[in-house]
Amino acid sequence: MVPQDHGPLVDFATLDDATLVALARAGRREAFRQVMQRCNRRLFRVARGVVHDDFEAEDVVQAAYVSAFEHLADFRGEASLATWLTRIVLNEANGRLRARKPTVEFDTVELLQHEGGRVIAFPIQPRFGSEDPAAGAARSEIRCMLERAVDELPEPFRLVFVMREIEECSVEDTANSLGLKPETVKTRLHRARRMLRAALHDTLATTMTDAFPFLGARCDRMTHGVLERIAPRLRD
Repeated sequence: MVPQDHGPLVDFATLDDATLVALARAGRREAFRQVMQRCNRRLFRVARGVVHDDFEAEDVVQAAYVSAFEHLADFRGEASLATWLTRIVLNEANGRLRARKPTVEFDTVELLQHEGGRVIAFPIQPRFGSEDPAAGAARSEIRCMLERAVDELPEPFRLVFVMREIEECSVEDTANSLGLKPETVKTRLHRARRMLRAALHDTLATTMTDAFPFLGARCDRMTHGVLERIAPRLRD
């Protein structure tokens, strides 16, 4: 049952996917905001796994949200809302790849190399308020090395790795999102790990779940951008 419109009395954070979708279809801004806040990090990581660029990944996710908002009536609940949105993000990201000219990716790689090979800036978070500068720089470089290694994985293996190891999705959720069999997910993850072990020392394994951090500012920026795009169709 969809809650009655009592404004701030509705605790959107406690609502299930189906209820949020119903409220969003009715134009409730906070309902769709909650949808985005639940899914932003996962969708950004998946998008970035395809397009290899922070800013384009943000734009991919925002475009996917706009498309999803326009087709909320198509959500049947047969898969989770996150899975449904992931498929839309993948369609958007892959469509952009197909539209790219062959030189674009090489130009992007060359630019990153001139910038020192940095793919995503990781904030240094000292323990207890202080950290040796050399240690902090080394930790940041290790994470950059890991990101580069993940970026160099072939896309079928990279997407599985991002969802399973970085986003920590289940085998079933990953399979549903990517349209694969669970056995294929397991096989590709195994091969992705083998490829990474060939490029990285095993001691880097402890940094896996810290890679590609999703910062609050990015989440807020993406959410605000989508709400601005669909503002005429929403109400407070």
